[in-house]
Amino acid sequence: MSKELTPLREAPEPLEANDVATVTVGTIIWFALFLGQLPFYGWYSDHGHTWWIWTCLAGGCLGLVGLKYVRARRDAIRRARAAEADETPEAAQNGHNG
Repeated sequence: MSKELTPLREAPEPLEANDVATVTVGTIIWFALFLGQLPFYGWYSDHGHTWWIWTCLAGGCLGLVGLKYVRARRDAIRRARAAEADETPEAAQNGHNG
């Protein structure tokens, strides 16, 4: 191993994904798993695995909370970008006039 330190590099910009679609799909999967397991509730109960069913329900409910969060985040990012775009031409005009 080399004892020389490598120079620090600037961190890359974070990747933006479609968070709303990702959380929506995950939420649908949790609820589908919950509904798919309901007919077998007796078997799960007999074997002490009812927590699987309730975990899926909790995952779906938390997915709904997450969906509200990512929608609010997406809208806030859009508002911030729109405000930034509105300020840029004014700043350019003010800079050239003064």
